[in-house]
Parts: sequence; C-alpha cells; structure tokens
Amino acid sequence: MNNLNDPPNWNIQPNPRADGGDGSKWNYALLVPMLGLAAFRWIWSRESQKEIEKARRAYHQQTAAFQQDLDAKYHAVISEHRRAVAQLSLELEKEQNRTTSFREALISQGRKLAEERKLLEQERAQILQEKSQRQPLRRAYLSCLEEEDDWQRRAQLVLKEVGEALEERQNIYCSLILPRSARLQLEKSLLVRTSVDPVAADLEMATGLSDIFKHDKHCGDVWNTNKRQNGKLMWMYLKYWELLVELKKFKKIEKVILGKSE
Repeated sequence: MNNLNDPPNWNIQPNPRADGGDGSKWNYALLVPMLGLAAFRWIWSRESQKEIEKARRAYHQQTAAFQQDLDAKYHAVISEHRRAVAQLSLELEKEQNRTTSFREALISQGRKLAEERKLLEQERAQILQEKSQRQPLRRAYLSCLEEEDDWQRRAQLVLKEVGEALEERQNIYCSLILPRSARLQLEKSLLVRTSVDPVAADLEMATGLSDIFKHDKHCGDVWNTNKRQNGKLMWMYLKYWELLVELKKFKKIEKVILGKSE
C-alpha cells in the first residue's frame, strides 16, 4: 500500500546505483528548483489576485462617481425643463384669456349690431308700407337712399382696399423671409389713410386697425399659401365694419324720413 505521507512520484528516494553507490545528491538537486517554482507560483497568484481586486474596486468607484454625476445632471435638466414648461403654460393661459375677452366683446357687439339691423329692417318695411300713403316721404326716401347708396359704395370701396391691405399685412407678419419694416410701413400707411378718409373716419376704422396690429398674431401653418388663412381678429373687424356700414345707412335714412314727417 501507498504511504499517504510518502506518496509515489513525490518522495524522492535515493536511486540505487548499479555499482551500489548513493544517488541522493542528484535527487535533492531536483527538489530545490521544484520548491522554488511552487513558491513563485503561489506568490505570483496572490499578488495577481490583489491587483485584480484593486482594479475592480477602482472601477466600481469610478462607475459610481460617473453614475452620480449623470444623475445630478439629469435631475438638473428635468427641473429646468419643468420650470420652462410651467412658464410657457402660464404665458399661454394669459394669451388665451386675452384672446377670449376680445372675441367675446366682438361677438357681443356683433350680436347687438345684428339686432339693431333687424329692428331697422322692420322699420324700413313699415316705411315702405306707408309710402303709398305718404308720397312726399317716398320722394324724400328715394332721394336719401340714392345719396346713401353713393356713400355706401364709397364705404364698400374703402372696406375692400383696407381688407386687401390687411391680408398683405398679415402675410408679411406670418412670413419668415419678408422684412418687418415692410409690415410697419404698411401699418403706418393704413392708419394715415383711415384717419384722413371721411368714410373710414365715420366708421372709426383707425381704432380697430390699432387693435388688429396689436393683438392679431394668428398665422396659418408653415406651408400655407392662402393669405385668407392668416389672421382671425382682422376678419371679425371687417365683418363688423360691413354691418356698421349697413347700420349707418339705415340710420341716416331714418333720420331724414323722420325729419320730413315732422
């Protein structure tokens, strides 16, 4: 049986010599390098393991620091974006409130004008019914109507020219390439024209134009080529002025007829 304390191939026994001599010095000469090699391998393995552990700790520390830096930057960016979104939402809400107020005021005024026009139409029908009984009033009415038709034609011409100018102004405002100076020059020209023109002054168009230039910022989409898709407030004012022309026409006729009948 093999001796556990003396396993084969490990115990180095003196090899007997054929001539009966002792070979132990050769066996011990082989043992010393083997022991040195084993010690070197053990020391090298231990030192390598230490270097690996050191490198692993350094890597984990660098990774943790990098992750902390990324987290801090991420939270800073998120906070900044949230503040920007909140500010934009507040500005949008204010703008929407202002637009809603203007729209409600114009709608209310338009309804009032529509009601007044309806009443005037009723009064006109009554006058036409009585014209056969009141011939002098009929002649006065026809004369006044002719005069007011002339005034109305001039008013329609002014409305047409102002409407075309407003379309061009809004097109310049919405354009990414047309100069701002061209829009300002057109606005100035419109204000001067409506201030000196008697018909435009009678319709108080200068005040409405100032309101449009200040608040009408609506534009169609980026690829829009239809000028009528730009602007919102300007179209409401143009409709309002049309109704006002009709209203003033019938009020003037009413004043003349009532004056003649007295």
